[in-house]
Amino acid sequence: MPHRTPTPVILEPEYIEGFREIYEEKIVFNKTLGLKLVKVTPEGVEARIDMRPELVGHFAYNRIHGGVISAVLDAIGSAAVMAALAAKHMDETPAKRLERFAKLGTIDLRVDYLRPGIGEHFTITANALRVGSRVGSSRMEFCGPDGTLMSTGAGAYIVS
Repeated sequence: MPHRTPTPVILEPEYIEGFREIYEEKIVFNKTLGLKLVKVTPEGVEARIDMRPELVGHFAYNRIHGGVISAVLDAIGSAAVMAALAAKHMDETPAKRLERFAKLGTIDLRVDYLRPGIGEHFTITANALRVGSRVGSSRMEFCGPDGTLMSTGAGAYIVS
């Protein structure tokens, strides 16, 4: 029997719009950080933040605060899990899948700070490793303007 490659799931514009509204507007802390979603697919999520004086953790080096790095890795890790979860439930309406955010919570988060966070902007990416009926897990990367890996993360999230 020939191996068939599954058809990729494409999330509807209505779902993506609601997803973006939740992450960029309704989660006010993300808005405070300036988190902007660049790409949302079931395979992964990409976001960006621009460096601002409010995000400085070390004034002498204009280095981004480690708490900001941790927060955006957590946000994008959960976003990757939610996008993958949405792909598993395409039989539901976009609005019904967006309601699942009400049950989302971080169970565990690990961050490894590899290099100082210095730059004009940063890219954060994540992909879901596994999404079960109750828990999802993801891996995340925080990169500088030139693509240099500055921090990594791993997270576990309750989804039900």
